[in-house]
Amino acid sequence: MHGSRITGVGHHQPARILTNEDLAGLVDTSDEWITSRVGIRTRRIAGPDEPVDELAGHAAAKALAAAGATPADVDLVLVATSTAIDRSPNMAARVAARLGMGSPATMDVNVVCAGFTHALATADHAVRAGAARRALVIGADKMSEVTDWTDRTTCVLVGDGAGAAVVEPCAAGEEPGIGPVLWGSVPELGHAVRIEGTPPRFAQEGQSVYRWATTKLPAVARGVCERAGVDPADLAAVVLHQANLRIIEPLALRIGAVNAVVARDVTESGNTSAASIPLALAKLVERGEITTGDPVLLFGFGGNLSYAGQVVRCP
Repeated sequence: MHGSRITGVGHHQPARILTNEDLAGLVDTSDEWITSRVGIRTRRIAGPDEPVDELAGHAAAKALAAAGATPADVDLVLVATSTAIDRSPNMAARVAARLGMGSPATMDVNVVCAGFTHALATADHAVRAGAARRALVIGADKMSEVTDWTDRTTCVLVGDGAGAAVVEPCAAGEEPGIGPVLWGSVPELGHAVRIEGTPPRFAQEGQSVYRWATTKLPAVARGVCERAGVDPADLAAVVLHQANLRIIEPLALRIGAVNAVVARDVTESGNTSAASIPLALAKLVERGEITTGDPVLLFGFGGNLSYAGQVVRCP
């Protein structure tokens, strides 16, 4: 069993930008109120003619191009999403059809904000076990579709988008490019983040999530580094779920990643749920803020009060 590695990443966001000033015209809020509490300035919002699988397909195509691969080369598609309204066909199958793939295995992974890191671990395990040769892992969510736009506590948070990564086997003797996953949950507190009802609507207990993320998760994130055999001080970048700048910055500090670039894409993209980590990672790569081989901590957390993280090598 050889390890696996990420060979390409890509991202996609809708063209429409919704600013804090725009939101102030919809609900009782202001730019100062939003930026001081969550750090978000803008977010991208998809239109009715931009479904989740379209967002995912664009990000996937960019990741495949970056990896020098084609849709025909993929034999496993995993889409992390919690905003798939239809039960079947699943989002992975829709993406496979959109890209004209042959006969890949197609699965959706719903772990909300920690979905991408769960899906990445699943792809790593499949490749290591020989069950897949080349996997396409996508995080994509259209949070605007499950948002109550009259609720100022939630509508200021969300954005839409997608990010993707291609996972392939390492060569014999090559160091694994995806470290061991550390994952888990706090099921009894799963109600703290919800997408429920008919029609489904996003709601959360913000203070409970904030306390959990800032007090309990730093030790878990350090455990991810320990499993990978990487000192947090040696990390080149930290890409946390882009939930809230007031969570991201203290958590990164408490991990001990003193020399790392900390992804702060939340400021311009909002909370894009399962899309947030691959979206932020792809932007760091695109801007040249991290380079091939750099160790990067990916750490997702949120819905179900679930978490999952791994240290990866930058493609």
